[in-house]
Amino acid sequence: MVEKIITLENMSLVDFLGPDNQNIRQLAAAFPGSKIISRGNEIKIQGQPAIISRINDLLSSLIEHYHQYGAVTDKTVNQYLSATSEEAEGRVLAASPDVLLFGAKGGVIKAKTPNQQKLIDAVMAHDLTFTLGPAGTGKTYISVALAVRALKNKEVKKIIISRPVVEAGESLGFLPGDMKEKVDPYLRPIYDALEDMIPAEKLKFYQENKIIEIAPLAYMRGRTLNNAFVLLDEAQNTTPSQLKMFLTRMGPTAKVMVNGDRSQIDLPTRQKSGLMQALDILKNVEGIGYVEMTSEDVVRHRLVKEIVEAYDKFDNEEQMRQGQQSAANGQRRDERHERRLREQGLLTDASQAESETELPVNHEQAM
Repeated sequence: MVEKIITLENMSLVDFLGPDNQNIRQLAAAFPGSKIISRGNEIKIQGQPAIISRINDLLSSLIEHYHQYGAVTDKTVNQYLSATSEEAEGRVLAASPDVLLFGAKGGVIKAKTPNQQKLIDAVMAHDLTFTLGPAGTGKTYISVALAVRALKNKEVKKIIISRPVVEAGESLGFLPGDMKEKVDPYLRPIYDALEDMIPAEKLKFYQENKIIEIAPLAYMRGRTLNNAFVLLDEAQNTTPSQLKMFLTRMGPTAKVMVNGDRSQIDLPTRQKSGLMQALDILKNVEGIGYVEMTSEDVVRHRLVKEIVEAYDKFDNEEQMRQGQQSAANGQRRDERHERRLREQGLLTDASQAESETELPVNHEQAM
C-alpha cells in the first residue's frame, strides 16, 4: 500500500469537501480498498498504485470543476464517478478566458503580466512564435502550460520539449553518471514546470508512452514533428545550423515555440547565436509571432527584477565605453600614422594643408 497527499489551495474547503466532508466520504465509498482522509487543506490517499492514480485523476477533475463553478456537490461527485477515464481526461478546461489550466495541486495557472498575455495570444494566433526576455519572466513556465493545455484539450497528440546542451562554466564530461544523468540537469526547469501542472503518476505515464518527450536538441535531427506542441527553450545557445535544423522539423499540424534570452548566451566566443541570426533572417516572413519580455515581466523574487535592470544598465554602459574606446583607438592610430609619415619626410605641413584644400575642389569636380 502506498500513500499520496493532495494539498487544496485557493478554495473554500466547505464548498469543495461538502457538508461534513460528504463529497470525500462518497468518493471513499466508491473505492473500498483504499482510504481517503481529509485533514485541514490536505487530502491523504492510501491504497494500491492503480487505485491511487484513479482517485488522483478524479480529485484533479473535481478541483477543476470547483474553479469553474465555485462548488462541488454530491451530484458532481457521482457524475465524475460514473464517467469513464477517457471522458474525464477529455474535459476542456474553461473556468474563465484568462485561465490556462489548473496545476497538479489545484492552483490556477494564468498570465500574470500584459506581456505574458501577449505571449498566450501570439501562440494562439501563430503556428511559430519567438519569445525573447530575461530570466524570471515566465517564458518557460507559460510555454509549458500552453503545451499541457493543448494536450489536455486534445489539440495535439504529444508534447516535445527541447533545449541545447551548452556548457556554461562547467565541463559536461566531468559530470557524474551516464549521458541521461549528465543531460537531465539542463532540462530540470522543464521537469519542474511539468510537475507543477500534471500529477506525478500521469506525468510518468505520459513520459513512458512518449506522449511527453523531453530531449536535448541534438535528438531532433532527422525527425518530422507533426501533430505536436513543440517547445525549444534557451534557443540563444543554438548555433545557426542547429536552429535551422530545428525549424525545418516543423510538420504541417505542429505548434512551435522558440524561447531565448539574448543576455545569457553561453556559446563559445565569436560563435554566432542561431536565435539572433534567425530573428534577422525571418523578420519579413509572414505568419510568425514575436513577443519581447522585459524586466517588468519578472515574476520571481523582487530582487530578480532589480538584478536584471542592473545588468542591463551595466551592459549599456559597457557598450558605450567600448564605442568610445574604439573611437579613441582609431584617432591614436591616425596620429601614429601621420607621425610616421612626417618622420619619413612624406608629409609636411605644407603638403597636409594642400591636401586638405584640394579635397573639396576634387569632390566638386567629380560632381
